[in-house]
Amino acid sequence: MTWNAAKERGERPQPALFEAMDKVLHAQAERIAIPRRFEATIKEIWSLQPRFEQRSGTRPARHTEHPRFRAAYDFLVLRGESGEVPQALGDWWTNFQEASDDAREAMLKPDEAPKKRRRSRSRKRRTDDGDKPAPAADE
Repeated sequence: MTWNAAKERGERPQPALFEAMDKVLHAQAERIAIPRRFEATIKEIWSLQPRFEQRSGTRPARHTEHPRFRAAYDFLVLRGESGEVPQALGDWWTNFQEASDDAREAMLKPDEAPKKRRRSRSRKRRTDDGDKPAPAADE
């Protein structure tokens, strides 16, 4: 809930997510002891959750190769069962893992992200002799 509230206020999603994680872990630390060695793993699993919504292109296949994918997937399924995220999202990922390569290809959503334009490189100005670049203005 803290993450959604921060996004609604116009904050960028990733920093808002990490801020929400810190708040939740701090609040829980007052009630239970969470060893520091587990905090990084918890944050990593939480930070993988938004990637489950990306179901186009090569992202889903790369996501399944992440070392913490299985833990993040299990957490996603629990979130679906609790009603925090749509159950269909967890079902999609369950089916995606079990599908063949051809079936996976058919399951992918069309890529909705705008294509990034490549920037053209500017060429250095050449002098009259054509061999060396022109000297800078401050030389």
